Amino acid sequence: MESSLGRRPVLFLDVDGTLLPFGPGAEPRETSSSLERLDSRLGVRLASLPAELVWATTWEDEANTEIAPRLGLPPLLVVRWPEPALAEDREDQWFGVHWKTRTLVAWADGRPFAWVDDEIADGDREWVLARHPGCALLHRVEPGRGLTEEDFAVVSDWLAAL
Repeated sequence: MESSLGRRPVLFLDVDGTLLPFGPGAEPRETSSSLERLDSRLGVRLASLPAELVWATTWEDEANTEIAPRLGLPPLLVVRWPEPALAEDREDQWFGVHWKTRTLVAWADGRPFAWVDDEIADGDREWVLARHPGCALLHRVEPGRGLTEEDFAVVSDWLAAL
């Protein structure tokens, strides 16, 4: 699953709650008005990071048609979500692991990665630490604020330390 960019670190991007904050009265993407919450300045910040940007969202290809142009980003690679295996699904629920975690670790294929999402929890961090041979940053974004300067600082510092 590695792209032509080689061993460059990956930055997995969620959309809802991360790039599109859930403020008071805001709904998920089901309405076009939700895109009004997108801060177009985020694109420049994301593009300046020394990482390969990859959509890790249920928006899948829609992230390239609806979100990327509004951010001034080119089309990005998209993580495809497989149907969970029953045994894996039960294990993940038992240990408090997000349904995206297993797929993102497989997609990274040992490469360093950062994942920004509003649903990351301690169970995800523990699971990745035990099963991913490379460096990983799982950074939870506050869904009411979305991605902020403080979040960019954390990710930037982590990438610089690699």
